[in-house]
Amino acid sequence: MYFVVKVTSGQEKIAANILQNKMTKSDLPIYSIMVVDGMRGYIILEAEDEISVRQFATKGKSVRGVLPTALPVEEVKKLIETRSNVVKIEKGDIVEFTSGPLKGYEAKVLKIDEAKGNMIVERLDVVVPIALTVKMNIAKIVKKAKAEESTQ
Repeated sequence: MYFVVKVTSGQEKIAANILQNKMTKSDLPIYSIMVVDGMRGYIILEAEDEISVRQFATKGKSVRGVLPTALPVEEVKKLIETRSNVVKIEKGDIVEFTSGPLKGYEAKVLKIDEAKGNMIVERLDVVVPIALTVKMNIAKIVKKAKAEESTQ
């Protein structure tokens, strides 16, 4: 069974590390600890029963309490499954920035550095084009390079 433990917001990883150290010394039936991206202020414990979780999670630094109902397995699967429907940005694509100081502007991708998650782009609406290095996750594809090549 999965149980949600309320922790100090922003301290999820710290609380999970503290509980993991406590788990190695404890004989309570706690099986796993999960920190899920996007769930600020909460971590998930897999345990045999709620009583064990309450005994385990009390008096912990950054731990605020345990929610009274168990989390269904289907909900946990939704939280931890990876979504791979992301369209890959490639050299030559036209992208639009979705956040940051360049939000709303369009640019052409000159180079991709997947290891760092960066791309070098050139804004389209400027008189003198300048190469800018930006994070890949702040842009969405407006026009693919392949579509652009077939129209020329």
